[in-house]
Amino acid sequence: MTSHDPNPPSPPADLKAGLGGTGHINIASPAQEPIQDYPIERVEQVYRKLDLRIIPAFWVLYFLNSAIRSNIGIAQTMNASVKHDLVSVLGLTPKDVSTALALFYVSYVLFDLPSNLIMSRLSPRVWMARIVIAVGIIGTCFTAVNDAWSLKLLRFLLGVVIAGMWPGMAYYLTLFYPPSRTGKRIGMYFTAAQVSAAVVGLVSAGFQQMDGLGGLVGFRWMFLIYGLLGVVLGVGLLWWLPDRPLAPGEVREKSWWVKWLPPSPEALTGEDAMVHYHDLRRVYHARPWTLKDLWFVLLDWRLWPLVLMYFGVVGVGIGTQLYGSVIIASINSNFTGVQVSLLFAPIWIMDLIAILLVTPISDRFHKYRPLFFSAAVCVQIAGLLTVTFALDNQWGRYGGLLLIGFGLGPTVPICMAWTNEIFQKRHREVGVATASALVSGLGNLGSIVTTYALYTGWPEDAAPGRYRYRNSNFVMIGILCMSIASSFVMIALLKVFGNEPSNKIVGSDGNDSGEEILDGAARREVHQRGFSRLIK
Repeated sequence: MTSHDPNPPSPPADLKAGLGGTGHINIASPAQEPIQDYPIERVEQVYRKLDLRIIPAFWVLYFLNSAIRSNIGIAQTMNASVKHDLVSVLGLTPKDVSTALALFYVSYVLFDLPSNLIMSRLSPRVWMARIVIAVGIIGTCFTAVNDAWSLKLLRFLLGVVIAGMWPGMAYYLTLFYPPSRTGKRIGMYFTAAQVSAAVVGLVSAGFQQMDGLGGLVGFRWMFLIYGLLGVVLGVGLLWWLPDRPLAPGEVREKSWWVKWLPPSPEALTGEDAMVHYHDLRRVYHARPWTLKDLWFVLLDWRLWPLVLMYFGVVGVGIGTQLYGSVIIASINSNFTGVQVSLLFAPIWIMDLIAILLVTPISDRFHKYRPLFFSAAVCVQIAGLLTVTFALDNQWGRYGGLLLIGFGLGPTVPICMAWTNEIFQKRHREVGVATASALVSGLGNLGSIVTTYALYTGWPEDAAPGRYRYRNSNFVMIGILCMSIASSFVMIALLKVFGNEPSNKIVGSDGNDSGEEILDGAARREVHQRGFSRLIK
């Protein structure tokens, strides 16, 4: 809750900008009174300060959550030569493994939207910390799995508690950044998933050397240590992550249910807070959403092309993450478990390089996000074709896996950033919270396809031989083609129907109002930055 000062502070005189001056943006309040804005250089300083506060924390939490979520994949090959791998110790069938992997995404899809809506109503900081703590606890419990049913149960529970983390992070960014600047930031912390995949592979070599220590096999040590680190990080986030920003003159008041928690650290104070308020006024004047608002978002056709775009790329991404080590082992049956782990890591290094190269450019040319997306998907398709047909060249096939990793990198951040842009303009805050959760949640049905129905979950396709996994690769190519087609359908439909603010948004006076708050950032989003002012 907040209280208002009737006389909020004015911008410092030395930073006031004349209306229409060079390098300045004129903005209007919700009532559209003229407001003097700050120089763009000063605005950039504020966003860089926010980067230092938010992005490193998001990177670390996403790293650990990704490691806990995906380490089951590498556990399938750890210490396999002495039958201490996950499959041998628990006596799992291929169907048990694929079911356990898929159950995570079933619960994730079911609980993604409710989690994100709760986050938008309550404290985003506390809810994000809750997710990480719960993921750490469930991750630690994996140490005790002894049979198929306990593995499946914990995977399902892991999906329940981690649901809302990824779309919640995207929603959280829109509380501090304009949508056109979120692609780069999403890409910055999304690199944690790639580093995590690489590190899980590399570090698993060390855990394999701990096999038998303290009576635990190597993969149990891995589950235990990652889980405990997650719990510690989640508690630490309560002292580090800021809650949603407050307008000048407002005072943060704690609800009864968070009075026992540490106070929320403010992201910006003083002059920095004033600059941010004038540049991103729409966030500060967001109205609490109603069920009517939610209903209009759910009925918006713009959701479905984005869901299909996400479906393909996340399905291939998760399939590669969970079965990459299995595919590498099938390329050369003489590879040891340690060699497979070491060869798995470069796939995600290529993924990371692509994110760092492409996502900043996609922000600067944000009107062409679907073209960047489709080009990256084409690289994935080229990699899958190489893996499938370069049968007599094992290193050529491995090179195909590197291509898949490079193509995967930018696709998910670009898709989430485009979702932010479309739905914040059209439906405001509830649009971002709902659309990001639905695109992520329903899009993860692609992960269910690749984890349950493909590779080891497809017995005939997994049979040893020259054409092992060929049909699974073809299915992945097919869903990637669907992603490309969906992006072009979205472009065409937006050309025809546009993306103006919905006239169904209920205003504070109870009337329907599609009025858009034109703050400084909103006016700049009309134009692309391109490569001008690149150092900024």
